[in-house]
Amino acid sequence: QASCCADKVHCCPHATVCDLAHGRCLSPTGDVPLGTAFPAWKRQPPAPVALRQVLCPDGRSACPDGATCCQLSSAQYGCCPLQNAVCCSDGQHCCPQGTACDLERSTCTSSGGWARPLASLPKARDVKCDEETSCPQGSTCCRLSSGAWGCCPLEEAVCCPDHVHCCPQGYTCDPAAGSCLQEGGGRRPWLRKTPALARGGDVQCDEETSCPQGSTCCRLSSGAWGCCP
Repeated sequence: QASCCADKVHCCPHATVCDLAHGRCLSPTGDVPLGTAFPAWKRQPPAPVALRQVLCPDGRSACPDGATCCQLSSAQYGCCPLQNAVCCSDGQHCCPQGTACDLERSTCTSSGGWARPLASLPKARDVKCDEETSCPQGSTCCRLSSGAWGCCPLEEAVCCPDHVHCCPQGYTCDPAAGSCLQEGGGRRPWLRKTPALARGGDVQCDEETSCPQGSTCCRLSSGAWGCCP
């Protein structure tokens, strides 16, 4: 709550008066020397909003955050719109955590006796960038500064010229402000791209088991193989 002096260079404590002629701040309790103002810091643009996704065990498909990857009967993955869900053995449905699939009655049953209808699994598709790389469904392939493909977590996004960020459809990148600008003047934070996933090519643990690409095979306490992401 300082007093800004008329010379636009100095300032004085709250409830004191600038005396530029004598270089003092005047107050009934005693005078103090003028303080010198210094340049304010430029505020950083808002941090990009990261949209998290759940990577499926094939290392290629992905589901939205809060969903569960369930294997479809076709050996592809689907997304159950429930967190930590139970995947049904028919490869078409899923149930909430703590319930069991009752395929005969088409319900999810709990030990408490209640039942609810089975949830069906939409397929988890990946967006193909080229023959070797892909991005999760609902994202856009954008080149990174290295020339490699990156993934913008938005559908039909605008890739920014800095090769790092991207903006929603209908916006333009404003590198000076570090944000996305809409024609009507609206703004929103721009998003940071993530590296694209290599298609196929699992990490082999032994002749019979493998982990998704980009992960590491580690032994579990049972002696079986586990995958560290």
